[in-house]
Amino acid sequence: MGVIADVYDDLDTDVPLEEFRAAVEDKVEQMGGLADEETAAMLIAHELKDEEVNGIADIEPGMDEVKFLGKIVSIGELREFERDGEDQEDGYVVNMEVADSTGRIRISMWDQQAISAVGDPEGEQYGQLDVGDVLRIAGRPKDGYNGVEVSVDKAEPDDEAEVDVEVLDVYRVEDLTLGLSDVNLKGKILDVGTVRTFDRDDGSEGRVSNIAVGDPTGRIRVTMWDEKADRVEELSSGESVEIVDGYVKERDGSLELHVGSRGAVEPLDEEIEYVPETTDIGGVEIGQTVDIAGAVIEADEKRTFDRDDGSQGQVRNIRLKDESGDIRVALWGDKADKDIELADQVLVTDAEIQDGWQDDLEASGGWQSTVSVLESGSGGESAAKTPTQTTEREAEAAAAAGGLSAFEDGGAAGASASAGDSESTDDDGSADGSESTESGAVVEFTGTVVQTGNPVVLDNGSETRSVETGDTLRLGEEVTVRGSETDGTIDADELF
Repeated sequence: MGVIADVYDDLDTDVPLEEFRAAVEDKVEQMGGLADEETAAMLIAHELKDEEVNGIADIEPGMDEVKFLGKIVSIGELREFERDGEDQEDGYVVNMEVADSTGRIRISMWDQQAISAVGDPEGEQYGQLDVGDVLRIAGRPKDGYNGVEVSVDKAEPDDEAEVDVEVLDVYRVEDLTLGLSDVNLKGKILDVGTVRTFDRDDGSEGRVSNIAVGDPTGRIRVTMWDEKADRVEELSSGESVEIVDGYVKERDGSLELHVGSRGAVEPLDEEIEYVPETTDIGGVEIGQTVDIAGAVIEADEKRTFDRDDGSQGQVRNIRLKDESGDIRVALWGDKADKDIELADQVLVTDAEIQDGWQDDLEASGGWQSTVSVLESGSGGESAAKTPTQTTEREAEAAAAAGGLSAFEDGGAAGASASAGDSESTDDDGSADGSESTESGAVVEFTGTVVQTGNPVVLDNGSETRSVETGDTLRLGEEVTVRGSETDGTIDADELF
């Protein structure tokens, strides 16, 4: 058969043999005799293999050109635009969504190709393509506004090819795949963020905000851009909403649903159920990222601190308890502003388990986490299951809720005493705060620096003290201070 035909037979391609043979002959001529027919045939075969992808999900920005099959699931309107230059004719473009069993992607057809696909604006030429048609597409991938897009070089209908695609009117979280667009999804709001601004490369200012939503099949982070970002100011946790015309992207290995200028977040009258799958608090280990839920048995005040770059951060500590145990949870950034009270049932997703203070485990709720109040404890239904311990925790939290002034005149001790608490001491013999101190009495307190400046604030895991000192301390440093305490503030005589 010849070396060209032999190479062609081993190649899985839709390119006809005659086109392959012509490409080989051109390659031989281009290389000026440096390659024979077999070498040239192998080079052409390698180029064709590079262009083939197994499915739409394999398409990535930066590929030179890709070839794939896709079923048309939506066709946009033909748009006319002006090109730069006085002698340039106006251009035309039409966007379509095509899909296969691995995902969906937007393709763009230009000028005469676009007119042939959907018809010209005057109605003199009718379109050749309809939703449901299967296309053989060759084009160049790029990173577009709604994710990866393909600018089409060539697209031909294939009436014999079959592409298995399920097109849904309303998606569930488990149905979402990378590259999907025109997504409508109903869910329950689990967490609401704030509007943030950023500078674009062109100098303009952008706006972005996030919410987290869940449905019976899972949860997903929703990112809203520019004029849609302000929508978070009208939303609250627990509401049911519908995400309209979203598109799916990936961030740090996780899928996100984005809402741009075409999309919307609309309220729903129906109740969407979300049942989290959580890890028992007593079974968590350092290094895990888990979802945990429990009743709030401690709720400290929010604290602010200065970062190394001069910016100001904030954190609030709560303690959650379920049937297996309890754990301290640090809520960072805007999570610290959550309206959380004692006995609330709270869900924290994507919490990182870390080493905490005093050899205790701690869950960190950062930007990737969501914090949701599943049930308010105001009616008493969500109280922790150990009444004595809960009462003790509530007394401590009540003292913390009063700020540093709650420690005046033995306020913290009075709260613990009213709960039936007995005096306890740390390993070094210093009082842990349940024993009252007279104003001006000399005390000793060991804690971790959670706020620098004047005053320094120390936290030992259950209580907080302000410290007047001329020494420079670092955030996270553990120190012991000894000095006279007045109105809840220790005037440091010694630091060690």
